[in-house]
Amino acid sequence: MAHVRERSHSPELSSDSLLKRLKTTHYSLTSTVDHESCFYPGLFEPENVQQLHQAYAGSEPFKYAIVEKLFQNDLLKNVKDECMNELSFTEKETDIYKVNQTGDLASLSYLSEAQLALFPNLLALRDALYSSEFRKFIQVITGCGSLSGTKQDMAVNSYTQGCHLLNHDDVIGTRRVSYILYMPLPYGEEWKKEWGGALELYPVQPGIDGIPEPEAAPCKAIPPSWNQFIFFEVQPGKSFHSVEEVVVGGDGKARLSISGWFHAAQEGEEGYQADQAVPELKSSREQLTSSSTTFVAYPHSDSLYPDGPLRREYISYLSKFLNPVYLQTRTMKALMARFVAESNIELHHFLSASLVSKLEPDLRRADQADGLDGATRQGRIPPHTAGVSGAWSARGPPHKWRYCTLQKTTEPPRESDTILRQLQDEVFPSDAFRAWLSILTKLLPLSYTVEARRFRPGLDYTLATSEGEESRLDVVLGLTPQVEAEENETRSNGKLKANEEDEEPRGWQAGEWGGWECYMAPHDEEDDPAVYRSGSSKTHQVNDASGSRDHDGDTGAGEHNEEDESTLLTVQPSFNTLLLVLRDENVMRFVKYVSAAAAGSRWDLCAEFNVGMVQDDEEYS
Repeated sequence: MAHVRERSHSPELSSDSLLKRLKTTHYSLTSTVDHESCFYPGLFEPENVQQLHQAYAGSEPFKYAIVEKLFQNDLLKNVKDECMNELSFTEKETDIYKVNQTGDLASLSYLSEAQLALFPNLLALRDALYSSEFRKFIQVITGCGSLSGTKQDMAVNSYTQGCHLLNHDDVIGTRRVSYILYMPLPYGEEWKKEWGGALELYPVQPGIDGIPEPEAAPCKAIPPSWNQFIFFEVQPGKSFHSVEEVVVGGDGKARLSISGWFHAAQEGEEGYQADQAVPELKSSREQLTSSSTTFVAYPHSDSLYPDGPLRREYISYLSKFLNPVYLQTRTMKALMARFVAESNIELHHFLSASLVSKLEPDLRRADQADGLDGATRQGRIPPHTAGVSGAWSARGPPHKWRYCTLQKTTEPPRESDTILRQLQDEVFPSDAFRAWLSILTKLLPLSYTVEARRFRPGLDYTLATSEGEESRLDVVLGLTPQVEAEENETRSNGKLKANEEDEEPRGWQAGEWGGWECYMAPHDEEDDPAVYRSGSSKTHQVNDASGSRDHDGDTGAGEHNEEDESTLLTVQPSFNTLLLVLRDENVMRFVKYVSAAAAGSRWDLCAEFNVGMVQDDEEYS
């Protein structure tokens, strides 16, 4: 990967020197094309540029500038029409975004004359953006150094309902300045704040290792406006931003924009620097290549017998919490064989019925109390303060993940908080659960980490990370209450009625609300992880163990998504289902952003175990 050039430390410009440079730029036009006529009147006037420079220098949480009117209105309106009538948009979805996007507009230059005739206004706008006049305009305001006119990098993006872009810093290759030009639809109608789609800017704070990282919530949100142009210098450890989910649909509404980057001057261009300094800070992309998890070591290992039956005292303890069928020797032996063969398995109705009867209704009440249930929000994005009172607090940094975790509190706990804390602090770390896992997986859990997690709709997610050269055993207890229609389909011992078999899945199971757990194959070091798809949201590849006659669940066979070989496993949010996955080294894992359209929060109990392997001996009888 090409290194990012460190930001040049140019001296502050005085008003006199700034005006002198502006006048030189303004009147020294060498191009035969009048690009300046494309822009809004007065844009290049020295007084206007000086105001933008001062606003840029004083902006927070990092330096950015807003030009309220960039282009001539008729030109931009014609560009909008050409984009909607002549360009093709492709829906793209990964762990970090969902968006409808065209190809790179730089490729328009390779079209035939007949094809180019379809885009006279779009070509004029593109050439004006990368003209020497406008690049000097950007340079004077930001002090970013020389920008390339030959390396053009831009596309048209349409954010329709459900589209979003999560936290990142834009640092890749030679990118120097990020920009976005808004053309929200329908034309002539003011975009409302409650429709979503705002550009969110994040302050930074020192992380555990002292490296700056974004705070969990943005401090500024800028809604889109017609002909508005926002730009900022790309800087690792500073330029963290995101695009809020668009929650409005129908009537042609879309957050349409042209966005892209100005790159550093390329070889052969004025201002090109062959030796580009390596930045002191890693980009958000580089920080995602691996994650560092803190584990708690078990004090001893002499009590583990992966090939032997579970001890009576362990059975007695676990029977207070688990469905007793999963403590039967015959069931455990069958499940172990399936896990060893497939390296993953899903256990439905995992917790005891008595525990579930208390937990599920109280999780619903928690969402209602925090204003996170679907009926209260009506599809709107909640404030970042929602759900973080009492025992729950938001965990970041958001360029890696954002969700809520249980914290110690002096306030009276909810019943669901008490149950989740007991599972988190007592059951999952217990010797009994460790021994049960060892028998079920033929692995030796050596250390663990476990946390209860709440993913709030419209706010929370994890981005794809991997664990370097180590394999892990992931144990995730899904606790997301399902919508009523989904519940009816899985009741009566999991059997579907004859007239329901052909019905399309809804809500969580349809992938409409995100929140699915996804495992992906390692990526090429030279590839951008952001280009990887998040996997088919309807693909359910886990090895479903519910076909066992010892367990009152339904039989399911996993599908394989032939369209995306990089997706290894996709599991939709569910309630009272335990997922076990042996994750190989470098395999990436994430929880997809939970849409504001969701009926409520996505809840789970997530544990990871460092494990040792057990050699195949004779199995117990």
